[in-house]
Amino acid sequence: MLNELHFSQAVKIGDRVETSGQGGWDDNLQIPKSLADEIAQAFRNVERTLATAGAGWEHVVHVNSYHVGGFPPEVNDEMVKLLRHYMPNHAPIWTEVGVAALGLPTMRIEIRVTAITS
Repeated sequence: MLNELHFSQAVKIGDRVETSGQGGWDDNLQIPKSLADEIAQAFRNVERTLATAGAGWEHVVHVNSYHVGGFPPEVNDEMVKLLRHYMPNHAPIWTEVGVAALGLPTMRIEIRVTAITS
């Protein structure tokens, strides 16, 4: 994304890592048809982005999630399941926001996090 859209996926400042929003895209920027699969892929993309900055889910203290289409039970069920999976030993602060659209027309979720590595 740096070359094409001139933004960084993550920035590390001291022991703090801030990620840009990570959608549920694959390496070809394709979005799964299943909302649950899209959410799961977004979590994997956050994990990969954190790793590039020397962090992991164990360092995450704040999660923002952005959702197109509101909050049917499937959304919160899947989000909570994955928050518990990726962070079994701690609960970050979390803000969910409903939005009209995201960066790709087919995206329904985007997740950004703050991590502290110390």
